[in-house]
Amino acid sequence: MAGRDQSSSARWHRRKAARPSEILGAALACFGERGFAATRLEDVAARAGITKGTLYLYFRNKEELFKAVVRQSLVPNIARAEAMVAQSAEPSSVLLEQLILQWAELDATPLSAIPKLILTEAGNFPDLARFYLDEVIHRGIALFQLVLRRGIERGEFRPLDTELVARCAFAPLLLAMLWRHSFAAHEGHALDVTTLCLTHVELLKHGLTSARSSACSKESEVRDEPAG
Repeated sequence: MAGRDQSSSARWHRRKAARPSEILGAALACFGERGFAATRLEDVAARAGITKGTLYLYFRNKEELFKAVVRQSLVPNIARAEAMVAQSAEPSSVLLEQLILQWAELDATPLSAIPKLILTEAGNFPDLARFYLDEVIHRGIALFQLVLRRGIERGEFRPLDTELVARCAFAPLLLAMLWRHSFAAHEGHALDVTTLCLTHVELLKHGLTSARSSACSKESEVRDEPAG
């Protein structure tokens, strides 16, 4: 009997430890399907398999729940990208491609619903819009700017307004996520996000490449050509 009681207690503690992440997963699903305004805390609780009262033990209100979803689900991706940039010795153009493709991977996940949610409901929930700007958008733009400035300093990229270029660099990722949750079901075929992003990367590389970097590349190609 004691053994069964201990086993039951251990399962209960494991369940309790996992509960916050289960609530956040349920919240992300509900927000993605219904939007922020239409999602009720009782809907999230039911999806997580708990009572509404239990949910309040972890999150004070729906706004705090949404912020927790962003901080647990999206912000760690930014942190990983920042670490990658800090540790990488790759050319800046390669690093820019890696960043864009890393973010493109989110398109096929429930997280891709968040940008549309923010854009459609920012007017009614300005606090959430400001929160998302600070936690995700501004931090993401700053990361792209870091790579662009590094490329300019090394002569890989020509001098340009790094903030504007960073916004341009991120634009197709936003388009892909909005497309998935607005038009994909009506278009009849899926948008190939990876190919879209690779095409965008090629356009960026040609637009950013400095004359010096281009000349060095041509010289390298000539040296690599076999002797006639």
